[in-house]
Amino acid sequence: MSASPTITDIMQTSAVIPVLVIEDAATARPLAEALVAGGLKVLEVTLRTPAALDAIREMKKVPGAIVGAGTVVNPDQFGQAVDAGAEFIVSPGLTQHLARPIIDAGVPFLPGIANAADIMTGLDLGLTHFKFFPAEANGGLKALKALAAPFYQCKFCPTGGITEASAPEWLAFAPVLCVGGSWVTPKGAAMTEVEALARAASGLRG
Repeated sequence: MSASPTITDIMQTSAVIPVLVIEDAATARPLAEALVAGGLKVLEVTLRTPAALDAIREMKKVPGAIVGAGTVVNPDQFGQAVDAGAEFIVSPGLTQHLARPIIDAGVPFLPGIANAADIMTGLDLGLTHFKFFPAEANGGLKALKALAAPFYQCKFCPTGGITEASAPEWLAFAPVLCVGGSWVTPKGAAMTEVEALARAASGLRG
C-alpha cells in the first residue's frame, strides 16, 4: 500500500474495521498490537472519550496499524484528530460544514449516510464511499440493497449492530467493502482473546 492510502485502499485492507471506544490510553497500544496480529490493520478510534486522541497517538506506534478517528462531528474535532495522527476520518452523518475541510485537506473520509438524500449530498461533494449507519436499526441489509441500487457507483461500510454471525451476509453484497464492528474487542477481554477474534474476523470475507 502507498504511503497515503485512499479510502478505497483502507476499506479493502480488512473485512472488519474494529470500532473502538478507549477509556484508558494505556490500553491502546496492546489492543492495537493484538488486532494487527490477528489481521485487522484498520482501526477506528471513536472520539467518545477523553482518552481518544492519546489512544490514536499510541496506536500509531504499532507497525502495520492504519489508525483513524471516528465519531468526528465538527471541523475542530477533525483538526484535533489529524494532529494526533489519524490517517482517515469517520463521521456518523454527513454535513457540508464537516466534509469540506476534510476533502480540501485530502484526508480519506468515510461519512455516515442513512438515506438517499445523504448519498446525493455526498455525491455532490465528490464522495462515493460511505458508512451505512446505524446499519441494523436502519433496516439492515434489505434496506442497504434497496438504497444501493440507484447508486451503482457507491461503496459502503455498514456499521451498527453487526455481529460476527451477520457480517458474512453483509460482506457477500458486492457494494459492501467492509463492515464496522465492536464484537472483536469485548469489554474485559484478554489480548489473546482479542487477537483470536480479530483473526476470525479477518477471514470473514470469502
